[in-house]
Amino acid sequence: MNTAVLGRRPGTLRAPAEIDPLLLWSALALLLTGLVMVYSASIATAEGSAFTRHQPAFFLVRHAVFLSIGLVAGLIAFQIPLRFWQEASPWLFLGGVVLLAVVLIPGLGRSVNGAQRWIGLGPINLQPSELMKLFAVLYAADYTTRKLTHMESFRHGFFPLAAVMLLVGGLLLKEPDFGAFVVVAAIAFGILFLGGVNGRIFALLGIVAVIGFAALIYFSDYRRQRILFYLDPWQDSFGKGYQLSHALIAFGRGEWFGVGLGASVEKLFYLPEAHTDFLLAVIAEELGFAGVVVIVSLFAVLVWRCFVIGRQALLLDRIYAGLVAQGIGIWFGFQSFINMGVNMGLLPTKGLTLPLMSFGGSGILANCLAIAVLLRVDYENRRLMRGLPV
Repeated sequence: MNTAVLGRRPGTLRAPAEIDPLLLWSALALLLTGLVMVYSASIATAEGSAFTRHQPAFFLVRHAVFLSIGLVAGLIAFQIPLRFWQEASPWLFLGGVVLLAVVLIPGLGRSVNGAQRWIGLGPINLQPSELMKLFAVLYAADYTTRKLTHMESFRHGFFPLAAVMLLVGGLLLKEPDFGAFVVVAAIAFGILFLGGVNGRIFALLGIVAVIGFAALIYFSDYRRQRILFYLDPWQDSFGKGYQLSHALIAFGRGEWFGVGLGASVEKLFYLPEAHTDFLLAVIAEELGFAGVVVIVSLFAVLVWRCFVIGRQALLLDRIYAGLVAQGIGIWFGFQSFINMGVNMGLLPTKGLTLPLMSFGGSGILANCLAIAVLLRVDYENRRLMRGLPV
């Protein structure tokens, strides 16, 4: 190679990075910003609750521990080749289904606010639905890779995965966790679409999905009430519309640059779930429109890199790796979009956290593992492009 043409002296050429820096830094920025904002959003709740022994840093310490566990687990997961994840994906998915069943067993599953979504493991609670999102990515990608020659067939290509996802959906709705069901369904059928499922079948799926979700809402009183009060939260701002109305107040108070870090009023026992589902509302109040734009931009970069890495893998004829990367992009993009839409009053209230940022051990663990698998896909892509073994 003529180094003079590149404008460099001999010996100054850099080797290509082993991993995607934009992906790595956007994910780390979201994780660390989430740690700061969880602390800010939870101080009043922790200080005023007997459950936390009135310790202001209770949720900060727990979130830091969850984050540390997630990062260590991610470092370990990054060392594992993609071929192992592909071989293990059916067993991981089966394990996830078993956990979803176990959580419904009285005495084993823990119930909070009328929802039975957690398995008690001593001082921590495991939420299987969070891990199932990752397992759904891995399994759907493996299934699609194996069935590539049958994607035009309803019976052999589409129906088996749809039947399995209906089973998972039934278990999630029993908890109930409608939000997780929507995300898992979007992941599975999004990967099927990317894998080349028959267009007519996919269009039919869309119609059936709309009818099915409409039926779930119509025949469930609390879901129907959420839709009605989403349309006009101010008609019962102290009742069914309470959460959304206070989220909107938080956005309004933030204006362009916010009231300042730690200065939120809505987190002072006005806005429920301020450190989990409605963390973005606290960000909007304290950091303003500018802060929200930064968060949205970081998620946009993260999802963009997911699809770029996936496309690179597909060009290298690594079908499974490419579908896993793009499946993770669907997961993070879809869930963050729903959470942001709910916080801004653009979508009905739904119990979905903001990926990589909201408080929650199972969610942070699953998110860190997903980022690690994604980085592994990129790492193997780069090694193959340099002619090195993976």
